[in-house]
Amino acid sequence: MGGNSTDTMSLKLKIWRQKNAKDKGGMVDYNLDGISPDMSFLEMLDILNNKLVTEKGDQIAFDHDCREGICGMCSLMINGQAHGPQANTTTCQLHMRKFKNGDEIVIEPWRAKAFPVIKDLMVDRTAMDQIMAAGGYVNVNTGNAPDGNSILIGQNEAELAMDAAACIGCGACVASCKNASAMLFVSAKVSQLALLPQGQIEAETRALAMVEKMDELGFGNCTNEAECEAQCPKGIKLDNIARMNRGVVRGLFAARK
Repeated sequence: MGGNSTDTMSLKLKIWRQKNAKDKGGMVDYNLDGISPDMSFLEMLDILNNKLVTEKGDQIAFDHDCREGICGMCSLMINGQAHGPQANTTTCQLHMRKFKNGDEIVIEPWRAKAFPVIKDLMVDRTAMDQIMAAGGYVNVNTGNAPDGNSILIGQNEAELAMDAAACIGCGACVASCKNASAMLFVSAKVSQLALLPQGQIEAETRALAMVEKMDELGFGNCTNEAECEAQCPKGIKLDNIARMNRGVVRGLFAARK
């Protein structure tokens, strides 16, 4: 869409700038030239920051780490879509060839009560760690690792668990949901453990504990509109939410015993 690799693009960027959590913040316009369609989206932001340094301006703060689509740190709202216009793709894997010369691109942080803005495009996602601490673990005996073939697991269960484990905890599901629900994230973490024998010790309490922590931290509830699945860069399925809801019911019964 951006032409061959020898072409460059000029872009109009509208970027959310916010000094800190207490600052009101607002959109700021930038013009950027000489962008190669082969650049990643984050490399484009690097170019903009280099320009701002040269002009003695304040660099734009944004999260990034692996830049390989694994860590989930690169989370941005791009033209109103979590991680941008390419399906099953993180921001760091999005290339500028998805845009055209002269395009206006609006870049914002995640918008959710549970994700307060730290600065500019950076948000605090500590809430997701707190959800994991509430139940995203297994109790096992310490010592030597068991032989890989000593616990038999059906192929279907193993594949479903691996699909759920693909969740990188980026928060795109939260940012895409009108209720700012973390149900897809929580259900993926519940499923990857609930489907395997190693996760059975806490099976009756895990889902309930994690959902209760999610509610406590200010995330909304699910209304089955599926924006989360549509915007998830790893294609996590809504089926996990149904599995988690069954786990919550079991947890409620267990709590009454």
